[in-house]
Amino acid sequence: MDITIKTREIALNDRLRGYVEKKVQRLNRYLPNIVEARVELAMEPTRSAQQRHSAQITLFASNGRILRAEERDADIYAAFDAVMDTIERQIERYKGKHWLQVRPRRRGEMRAMAEAEALAQLEEAAAEEEEDFPPQIKRVKRFEMVPMDEWEAIEQMELLGHDFFVFYNVNTNSVNVLYRRREGGYGLIIPELA
Repeated sequence: MDITIKTREIALNDRLRGYVEKKVQRLNRYLPNIVEARVELAMEPTRSAQQRHSAQITLFASNGRILRAEERDADIYAAFDAVMDTIERQIERYKGKHWLQVRPRRRGEMRAMAEAEALAQLEEAAAEEEEDFPPQIKRVKRFEMVPMDEWEAIEQMELLGHDFFVFYNVNTNSVNVLYRRREGGYGLIIPELA
């Protein structure tokens, strides 16, 4: 398994690197088909000192599935321990629902989709904070869409932990948006030209 560790506003010393690598390597016991793990550790200025440090881990499985978790805490080690607990629970849920049997996809396509969705969410959050008028398109992101049906889209959205998921629906031969409804269940947006 390849392990990539990125930091923002935190010095990555040997002790922290060793701690992270040792814990991430243990995930192979739970899910042996992990091919890559990306860990991002950051310190962000927040109002709450209890949520100042964040740890995010993204796992890429050999069958194209992606698991992601993020946690915050006052200490970077505590945040990392919390994110490891969360990702272990996700792995159990992933294995329990037999998602390993969904048809394999190329790892690069799934990684591009996950990165595009994460980037879109970050840009959306930044746009909400920034109130410049008139609105400006500051970045355009392109990504390849993997054709899938609604059930595969729900599974992928759950694995990523997102509230929405954009995908190419093989049943309608169009781009659809799947979202989580507040009262429970899912909604599906199927655009039609006017």
